Amino acid sequence: MSGAARGSDSPASNNGSGASNASNAGSARLDSPVWYDMDLGEGDVDEEEDPDYQDEPDDDEEDEDFFDVLEGDDDEEDEALEEDDDIGNVGFQLVLGGDDEDDDNPQHVEGTVPLLSLLRAAARTGQWSNGQLLNFIQNPNVNHLLARMEDDDDDEDGGAWGHFGHFLRRRRRTTKDPNRFPKVPSEEGIKLLRSGVFGSNSVDYDRRVRKHAARRILERELGLGTREERNRNSDILRQARQPLNIPGGDLIPTTQAEHIIHYDDPVYSGQFSDDGNFFFSCCQDFKVRMYDTSNPYNWKHYKTVNYPWGQWTLTDASLSPDNKWLAYTSISSLVSIAPTDPLDTGDPYTLDLSDFPDRGRGGALGRARGFSGIWSIRFSGDGRELVAGTNRDSIVVYDIESRRVLHHIEGHENDVNAVCFADKSSPHIIYSGSDDATIKVWDRRSMGDRREAGAFVGHIEGLTYIDSKGDGRYILSNGKDQSMKLWDLRMVMSTARFQELDPMQHTRYSDFDYRTGRYNDDDWDVHPNDNSLVTFRGHKVLNTLIRCHFSPPSATNSRYVYSGSRDGKVYVYNMDATIAKVIDVREATRGTRPMDGHERRFFRFEDMGQWSTCVRDASWHPNAPFIVASAWNGYNMSRGTCTLHSFNEGLDDEGEPPMARSMNDVLQPAPWQNGQEEEDDW
Repeated sequence: MSGAARGSDSPASNNGSGASNASNAGSARLDSPVWYDMDLGEGDVDEEEDPDYQDEPDDDEEDEDFFDVLEGDDDEEDEALEEDDDIGNVGFQLVLGGDDEDDDNPQHVEGTVPLLSLLRAAARTGQWSNGQLLNFIQNPNVNHLLARMEDDDDDEDGGAWGHFGHFLRRRRRTTKDPNRFPKVPSEEGIKLLRSGVFGSNSVDYDRRVRKHAARRILERELGLGTREERNRNSDILRQARQPLNIPGGDLIPTTQAEHIIHYDDPVYSGQFSDDGNFFFSCCQDFKVRMYDTSNPYNWKHYKTVNYPWGQWTLTDASLSPDNKWLAYTSISSLVSIAPTDPLDTGDPYTLDLSDFPDRGRGGALGRARGFSGIWSIRFSGDGRELVAGTNRDSIVVYDIESRRVLHHIEGHENDVNAVCFADKSSPHIIYSGSDDATIKVWDRRSMGDRREAGAFVGHIEGLTYIDSKGDGRYILSNGKDQSMKLWDLRMVMSTARFQELDPMQHTRYSDFDYRTGRYNDDDWDVHPNDNSLVTFRGHKVLNTLIRCHFSPPSATNSRYVYSGSRDGKVYVYNMDATIAKVIDVREATRGTRPMDGHERRFFRFEDMGQWSTCVRDASWHPNAPFIVASAWNGYNMSRGTCTLHSFNEGLDDEGEPPMARSMNDVLQPAPWQNGQEEEDDW
């Protein structure tokens, strides 16, 4: 994958190298002269002693490209330069001397270079600085220039345009099969529904019975009916949608929000504990808030913990299997572990996952490079180990008790954006998802040989998240190709087959940047080695590493998968890839916080300063029909929210407290909601 596609949620400017910065410094605006200071004083190093000195070329070694551009060596080139004068020129001024105190008479040489000639020169080298590219785009004659570029020679070497020729030909659309997109409903998904693996098989029974959800609840509570009927009622009520269109049978949460928690900074993730008794949110201000949610309608804030070494944002957090500890991290090698007990007021302790000895090529750690950031962190099923995905294409397995790194393996060709364990009760099988568009499967018992046990391929852009069903078999992934995929461990590609096919040859040269670009479906195609079961499309995976999940087994019988989306919605899918429901978080929150100047910190051209929402994460309550959406939200998406959405049969709000309440991060009434001015300290 190209550098543009790497899975960082940090600003694009943070990825600039020193080389690119130097290039920018040397670039010149097209509307001003280019100044070059050259000191030709006597103190210069002697030519013979300067190892970097290169004598001027002989006549037969002159730079043909340079003279082709500035002078022209045939009639056709002269004619082209005359045409270039009509398009525009770049002025330059060369200053010789003037740096020494004794040199009071610097020599100035001025001139112009045709703009189109500069483009041809840059095309031959394939090197443009950011500043040069920006100036080119801003030139009023850019459309004419592009037309000239496309009309130029089209030979195998890219003609006179060199690298640009390759770029233009690569971007020219080729006709693709309009039926290449996955079929909806998915045949494999229908088989899964009928198998009973993802919920009860409602299609094969109860077609004659069409009861309201309230009556089914009453019968279940009173124990009415036969054992088979009672079990049937329980199964149906645990599912969030019925394919039978039973009146009142839709228990998926709706767009209307129970309450809206406002944060001063974007929220990156938020999850319920496995028992549903508390919820945590991770925010860009490097704070994790914990809430008591034992009563889903009446939350209570009880603790906030900090991350002192943060870079840009908190990237991930994970609860231990016993829900007693929370691990959270940032673009750093440090992981903080905080107690979740409200009575435990002790400070979090810190683990350094980059603290490992170099054991050489043959050791468990091999020769993996150090890393400076963690994108994903997870507790093992037994709570004894942590596994992390890093910005150095590697995964790390860390023993908490001994506080040492057990394995550090560069198993991918790009950032590892997500990791998870296959089975919640077992620490053996690990999945890792990367910007190289693959999912690798690792057996914890054989990681010493530093080879994956298998791989999944099918995404054509990098992965943003993976989630395990927890049964050791099924896994879900989100990709920057705007698709979510379901995989079966029994269909994994072996390591030998993976090396034989080299499936990354179809994806490693992508230039799509999900952080700032818009995905064109014309670029989407079926991966020739796709070994996924079902592909889900409809949501938008842009700007950030958007997450996806299986619905919980208790509340929904694991019948659904769902994902956040850049368009401000939560998409809930049936297993056959049809959309079960869309929860519109943007609609539920729009205008709930006034403009206060904070939105000027960011400006997104696609939003044009308006209220905009990106749902980065969502969490379904394990035992009740509630979904919490964690989002970048507000004008220019400069703030954050966590919104609680519940199942509602009616549109009227008859309960207490009232719905759609706006609160701050500690669940106090929002000051602007009562006509008060917002305080600066929250």
